[in-house]
Amino acid sequence: MKSITVPSGKKVYFASDNHLGAPTLQASLPREKKFVAWLDSIKHDAAAIFLMGDLFDFWFEYKTVVPKGFTRTLGKLAELSDAGIPITYFVGNHDLWMNGYFEEELNIPVYHKPQQYLINDTSFFIGHGDGLGPYDKGFKRMKKVFTNPLAKWFFRWLHPDLGVRLAQHLSVNNRIISGEADASFLGEDKEWLILYAKRKLEEQHYDHFIFGHRHLPMEIKLNEKSVYTNLGDWISYFTYAVFDGDKLSLEKLEG
Repeated sequence: MKSITVPSGKKVYFASDNHLGAPTLQASLPREKKFVAWLDSIKHDAAAIFLMGDLFDFWFEYKTVVPKGFTRTLGKLAELSDAGIPITYFVGNHDLWMNGYFEEELNIPVYHKPQQYLINDTSFFIGHGDGLGPYDKGFKRMKKVFTNPLAKWFFRWLHPDLGVRLAQHLSVNNRIISGEADASFLGEDKEWLILYAKRKLEEQHYDHFIFGHRHLPMEIKLNEKSVYTNLGDWISYFTYAVFDGDKLSLEKLEG
């Protein structure tokens, strides 16, 4: 379990599901500017920042090429990282083809699976949330295709103009990938991330489970000592979580 100490007056921030580039780069630009302004506003008191996946609606790293755009976001992340603020990235189902760019260019570690943290004296289990627990079967099948080494090898041989255009079309229009069902709460007995968290609690205690992926802001008590938080998104809700070293709260960007 990784350990983080939050000094007095500092905070840890969590955000997820920006889907920059959807449905087009131009259409998502106002959302990107909001996100960059938020990053700028928290840099004075951020002890750490966790970006919990699907920052981009599509991301693929060719050997010498990355998708066009997102200059403001990447520049701001570089600025914060260079200033010594630890940033951690968890890949989502839309940007799972990360392979070194964030680590090499931005000094941001990237994780493909959930991780456990002890922040001050509070335990956290965090990840994007895709493919965990029961249900979500359509995505689980799709993810096996996307993460297959042979499939990635064939895709890499497509010219980037063709590959990126094809992937963007699938990402925006394929509901299996984009998850139209994310629009409504399924109930505690059917929310697979809640069921997953409860199952993990049978093995080990965690004070907080934090996920993205579902796009709905949620705070659900799992028992007297554990809480499940879903971060919502930066498309409809503009929500994020803040841990002040003692308490976790789900907040909404105003304006």
